[in-house]
Amino acid sequence: MIRPHKAWYSRGYLPHFDHPGLVQMLTFRLADALPPEIVAELARSCKNETSATKRCRVEAYLDAGFGSCCLRDRCVGSMVQEALLHFDRERYSLFAWVVMPNHVHALLEIFEDFVLCEVLQSWKSYTSKEANRLLEKSGQFWEPE
Repeated sequence: MIRPHKAWYSRGYLPHFDHPGLVQMLTFRLADALPPEIVAELARSCKNETSATKRCRVEAYLDAGFGSCCLRDRCVGSMVQEALLHFDRERYSLFAWVVMPNHVHALLEIFEDFVLCEVLQSWKSYTSKEANRLLEKSGQFWEPE
């Protein structure tokens, strides 16, 4: 079944743009990568900033290494990388990626028959279950959207 791309859409969180042939940079983070007090501070202080400035501030906090940083575990980080590569050239072209201690960056192009939200959900669903198994933990692993 061919799924239509949606262009701009949102499920109530962050807006996404989904269009075949578009190369996109994605960042997704662990559920504990930004403590609630940091999220609240960003919400207060970023009201009048551009989206690019907000992204830079969030990236700086992520790079500071808050949270459990369980992607630093060699088994977990490798498993996440393998999940990113699993459908490369089948559902998307993965041009570049990096697995950081508490977040992941991926530069990719989604193929015509697939949509961004389903690719991201596939990655997050599989890796959260597998990471919790490897770490002998349970509960939320990734931050929603």
